[in-house]
Amino acid sequence: MPAANIFKVVFHNQGKVYEVYARKVSHGTLFGFIEVEELIFGERSAVVVDPSEEKIQAEFAGVKRTYLPLHSVIRIDEVRKSGVSKVSSAEGSNVTQFPFPVYTPGDPGSRK
Repeated sequence: MPAANIFKVVFHNQGKVYEVYARKVSHGTLFGFIEVEELIFGERSAVVVDPSEEKIQAEFAGVKRTYLPLHSVIRIDEVRKSGVSKVSSAEGSNVTQFPFPVYTPGDPGSRK
């Protein structure tokens, strides 16, 4: 039986860089969004408690599926095992967000 896929998804959200792990990632049904399902967080039974992971776990508590705007996704990697989810500041990072908006609909009056 093949091992289950695990994906590391890194994305921008409100001036911070999020790193989360999930079992399913796809282009989804909403245009311009990446669909991320079955988020993976660390074991609650661990002796050492990581406050940054608890913060991100609380933010995504009860979330079955999340849709990330395509232009906010920095990177998606398929990994062998999940790591620690975290939120870090985008300031002082070598990561630059794409200019907004990526998709701009044309003027409806100018259609031919």
